[in-house]
Amino acid sequence: MPYRLEREQVVPRPVGEVFEFFSKAENLERITPPWLGFEIRTPLPIAMTEGALIDYRIKLLGVPMKWRTRIDVWEPGVRFVDRQLSGPYALWHHLHAFEEAPGGTRMRDVVDYDLPLGPLGSIAHVAFVKRQLTTIFDYRYRTIERLFARAEAA
Repeated sequence: MPYRLEREQVVPRPVGEVFEFFSKAENLERITPPWLGFEIRTPLPIAMTEGALIDYRIKLLGVPMKWRTRIDVWEPGVRFVDRQLSGPYALWHHLHAFEEAPGGTRMRDVVDYDLPLGPLGSIAHVAFVKRQLTTIFDYRYRTIERLFARAEAA
């Protein structure tokens, strides 16, 4: 049974500007915690469209891992979905949604994920994966807040 992580935040910028930021794969490095050793392996810039493939390398618990995602849904200014084709999860389906909101743009992340190894994966989820994903998305939230607050001040 997959797990779900949901996050929402409002940033003080127009939808088009916020979506444009997220449509550039290289910005994912800017909002990912440095301790993950996140690196995009696909040559940049990446044309973000439905069907785009993106290869990354990350470190989980210090172990380097390859990760490949596919953009399954691409609706500029509205939403996109990336799905893991290969990597550390048995399932990774990440919806990024954007809509106008009072004061700017409401962004929603909905991640459905599951772990390999059956019962061992369930133990790993309780022991550290859930906490690690929460920490990663907390970092993203704070970084996005700072980046877009700076853009507002400029």
